[in-house]
Amino acid sequence: MGEKIKAIILLSGGLDSTLAAKVLQEQGVELVGVGFSSPFYSYSRGEKAAKWLKIPFIKRDISSEIWEIVKAPKHGYGKNMNPCIDCHALMLREVKALMGKVGALFVATGEVLGERPMSQNREALQLVAEEAGLEGLVLRPLSAKLLPETIPEKKGWVDREKLLGIEGRSRKVQMELAEKYSLKEYPTPAGGCLLTDPGFSKRLKSLLSYRKEADLEDVKLLKLGRHFFLNGVWITIPRNRRENIVLEKLVKEDDLLIRVLGKGSPLTLVRGRVNPDVLKEAALLIIRYSQARDDSKAQVEIKEASLYRRMIYERKEWEKYLR
Repeated sequence: MGEKIKAIILLSGGLDSTLAAKVLQEQGVELVGVGFSSPFYSYSRGEKAAKWLKIPFIKRDISSEIWEIVKAPKHGYGKNMNPCIDCHALMLREVKALMGKVGALFVATGEVLGERPMSQNREALQLVAEEAGLEGLVLRPLSAKLLPETIPEKKGWVDREKLLGIEGRSRKVQMELAEKYSLKEYPTPAGGCLLTDPGFSKRLKSLLSYRKEADLEDVKLLKLGRHFFLNGVWITIPRNRRENIVLEKLVKEDDLLIRVLGKGSPLTLVRGRVNPDVLKEAALLIIRYSQARDDSKAQVEIKEASLYRRMIYERKEWEKYLR
């Protein structure tokens, strides 16, 4: 390659994307890393990887765009609430808009054929490139020898013979490459995206079912504490003092706050249209998670806007939540 070739790489900071970057750097390709953030994942690991690779790093917040996708993904969900195909297509569209600005000729990713059944099969890899308007310009260095030849390969921007042919879920080859490149610190394959987490996905599914008007502020609340959905009302009970502090910052104008008086009690948030029966059930549930659960009586304080009310309940009323 006589001329200097420049490319953008989607850099999550995981092992695969970092290795893909190294494979291209070995061929003299000049790279610019791009990382994305949303309520479900962060670009912090990508930023760390970029420093290790010694390449520039561009940060993009796609919270609003990904939230619309999560609510109604065109290509459906993966095992949990992860709309991986739609998400990857969105990222590639964002990157396409940057190519001219940074002088990149093509885009690279760390995707490995067959590593993820939904989003990294042959059809899905082709689909996301087409939907982003980057057909033929998305190179997957770790699996390139098993995929159709791309424009960068055809034009000689990269040497196809020096690319790899990794396939499947095993990470043996990647770990050997990490040792070769002296890459000692890298995250595990899981854990990068909250939408792949079964527990969080279950809560998110309940939220979208109970609150059609759910927004990104709701998602922030969903990331902490215990959550209960009761007759259209959403109850969040923090697990510790730190979560109590965070919860206070997420209170909306129409929310109710409830705490048990005279006992160690989480400051509990109630969101939704509350009638007296539902409010009572919320209060009893909150007592169950307070230090008053073993007492004969408990007094709770309810704060609505600037108004305060106090209610007293008997142990027999919340015993059902102790079972």
